[in-house]
Amino acid sequence: MRVVLATANAGKLAEMTRMLSELQVEVVSQLELQLASPAETASTFIENALIKARSCAEQSGLPAIADDSGLAVPALAGEPGVRSARYAGDEANDPANNRKLLDELAARGGGDRRATFHCVMVYLRHASDPAPLLAHGQWEGHIVEAPRGGHGFGYDPLFEDPELGRTAAELDAPEKDARSHRGQALRALLAGIEAEVHPGAGR
Repeated sequence: MRVVLATANAGKLAEMTRMLSELQVEVVSQLELQLASPAETASTFIENALIKARSCAEQSGLPAIADDSGLAVPALAGEPGVRSARYAGDEANDPANNRKLLDELAARGGGDRRATFHCVMVYLRHASDPAPLLAHGQWEGHIVEAPRGGHGFGYDPLFEDPELGRTAAELDAPEKDARSHRGQALRALLAGIEAEVHPGAGR
């Protein structure tokens, strides 16, 4: 069994490949297959995840796993949300997005710094799969006033886990995988895939 990971984001690809290593299937990335990325035109994480998975399944003829994830900040009416990777513009990089987030919070007084990372993960058995497997993970935290840490990507240097008192960028890979929105969603999705690949296992 081969599965294509429908992402061109190097950070996501590394995290997902690492966590998928426990599943006994051959994982191939969208980048390896040189598949085009579709436009993410939807307004919700679940719809965008399905767009990406369906596009890669159509192009490759393989089952596909995709995620759509982002940061939702209540003080910013849920921004950056589905535009997390493009918050500071379509060509923005992580530092630019982080700067905009801090600037927007400062402009609103910066009192409420709560934030939630969301990840919706989908598995399509084929491009026209009418009942894809879905999983949702969320990670509660708050936004610090200045970046900290050298790991991870995206908003990780600004997102602090209140239980640990450290940002996501200050966690090593196993620590982050154990707590993150993407780790939660992928573990749930893997349980569903495992039940299909090895029915009756563990009974």
